[in-house]
Amino acid sequence: MKIALAQLNPIIGDFAYNTGKIKAAAEQAKAQSCDLVVFSELVISGYPPRDLLEKREFVEENLTYLQDLVKSIAGIGVICGYVDRNPRKAGNPLYNAAALFEGGEILYTAHKRLLPTYDVFDETRYFEPGSDCTPYPYKNCRIGLAVCEDIWNDREFFMKQRYPIDPVERMVNEGAELIINVAASPYYVGKREFKRDMFLNIVTKYGVPLVYVNQVGGNDSVLFDGISLAYSSKGDLIARAHDFEEDMVFYDTTSQEGEVHPISESDTESMLNALVMGTRDYIYKCGFSSAVVGLSGGIDSALTAYVAVQALGGDNVLLVFMPSLYTNKENFEDTKTLATNLGAELTTIPIDAEFGTFLKDLSPLFKDVETEVTGQNIQARIRGTMLMAISNKLGHLLLSTGNKSELAVGYCTLYGDMNGGLAVLSDVPKASVYRIARFINRDREIIPERIITKPPSAELKPDQRDQDDLPPYEILDDVLTAYIEDNKAPDEIVATGFEPSVVRDIITRVDRNEFKRQQSPPGLKVTTKSFGYGRRYPIAQRYQSP
Repeated sequence: MKIALAQLNPIIGDFAYNTGKIKAAAEQAKAQSCDLVVFSELVISGYPPRDLLEKREFVEENLTYLQDLVKSIAGIGVICGYVDRNPRKAGNPLYNAAALFEGGEILYTAHKRLLPTYDVFDETRYFEPGSDCTPYPYKNCRIGLAVCEDIWNDREFFMKQRYPIDPVERMVNEGAELIINVAASPYYVGKREFKRDMFLNIVTKYGVPLVYVNQVGGNDSVLFDGISLAYSSKGDLIARAHDFEEDMVFYDTTSQEGEVHPISESDTESMLNALVMGTRDYIYKCGFSSAVVGLSGGIDSALTAYVAVQALGGDNVLLVFMPSLYTNKENFEDTKTLATNLGAELTTIPIDAEFGTFLKDLSPLFKDVETEVTGQNIQARIRGTMLMAISNKLGHLLLSTGNKSELAVGYCTLYGDMNGGLAVLSDVPKASVYRIARFINRDREIIPERIITKPPSAELKPDQRDQDDLPPYEILDDVLTAYIEDNKAPDEIVATGFEPSVVRDIITRVDRNEFKRQQSPPGLKVTTKSFGYGRRYPIAQRYQSP
């Protein structure tokens, strides 16, 4: 049997667009003499639809478009994900489902058995778990059809099982000769290696081949890297699709032949490609076609500008430099060089006059705040207001430029540099910002070297440096990773060699600035734990880790 792995980038709720893509891919697969084409989880609606699933008309339209696919695609078998109704009175009203259809008829339906509720997932809010694990005989092959999380519960691979059953084990025990997994598995750095090991464990343990078809693209904060693939029963990689782009590859179960396409060669390249894809998809799927970025002369805004240009093209990105009396003269040169290298328009708008007006008008209430925190925040908010005005008038989506390290400890200004429609780097630690910038410059200098090497500064008072207020970023990032991503307690972090006072200060800042993060624009998730709806902490609370 020749199988096409069709890796698509759906738009949530655009049923006509998504099913149009499905039909075109099915025709492409049929032209390649394929017997079966496989699509990803909930490909008809796009994943994750979240509370759109609570709209009756949304579910009905999804089912209508499924029936259209069943009737209109001929000459090839199709497996695709969709939302099914639960006809029983008990339980949640929906199933996360995958259908196998051919010749105008649905032959088999699998309902997702394992429903994740960790990190960005909230599937038990909407779906009832399926129970049937019986393989379906198709083209002389008994197929075990699994939906994403269904293959994530092997007792020998996972130290602790999340669920009481293992659907893969049950399907194999009932005679499955091929496992097909349709997925919408979100991306984070390092996950592809984890999935590779998990896949290899399945195929070598049970001696059955595995086909995995993953969604690609960005939907709000959640990114999907694709890398759909097929392994033989011996653990050989037979087929693999590109990462971060739509693709189709083929796997012949008889000859054990397929196509292996290249993917990102390093975590740094992978993260950069994820940011570019996520920025492009967020902007286009929200109905925009251009972006505006405020440049400071620093590395964060430089990287954000680079990502924007890679996502949209230089003609569709406006760069705005807003110097004050505290702006280093080198930054004037660096921003011009960066804009030239990127091929994007640069405009300069000084803020001294506006800052002076604020100080004058506020002087009856307080004095001597020019370089204090209040004065620094006024400058940031002037810049944020100007950028939002440009966004409103010219129709460019404003991209905020703060990184994860700053956002974690509140080293940012609410209603100032946090303004924007998308926080591109909000899940990228400062150390990773530097690594990505070096990677960008691997062949030629695009981001001026001086931007990368100079000490980071907000430039809101004379001779200001980030390290005047924060620990060195290499220390800050390690503590933040331990606390936010690894969920370690303060004493565990101290035990790894950090000063207790430094650890306590960082953690206090993280906890104290939850109110800022909950008012920030959505950001692109690239680590195991990002700020946003995958990390849910109260603002008004008094708990302190011991």
